[in-house]
Amino acid sequence: MATTSDPAPGEGPVRPVSVSLHEGTIAALKARTGKRGMSAYVEALIQRQLERDRLRELIEDAETEHGPVDQAAVGAKRALLRSDAAGSADAG
Repeated sequence: MATTSDPAPGEGPVRPVSVSLHEGTIAALKARTGKRGMSAYVEALIQRQLERDRLRELIEDAETEHGPVDQAAVGAKRALLRSDAAGSADAG
């Protein structure tokens, strides 16, 4: 039996909403997107922020369960990735 749930971000019908923005923000938005591209731009920004919020929640949950991230291990992995990226660029 299928259950009905709310649409995920980016899904479902489009509905107009009203938001209040500073005039300078509106001017910058219009300059970047044109008048007709504002909604799509704002939609993408909101979706990206929702993804970041969820990622932050997942990280917090993982740290609660497993403890804080070992920064030395992160640094070592980052260095490894950077050296692989440099090696790939040199190979080409």
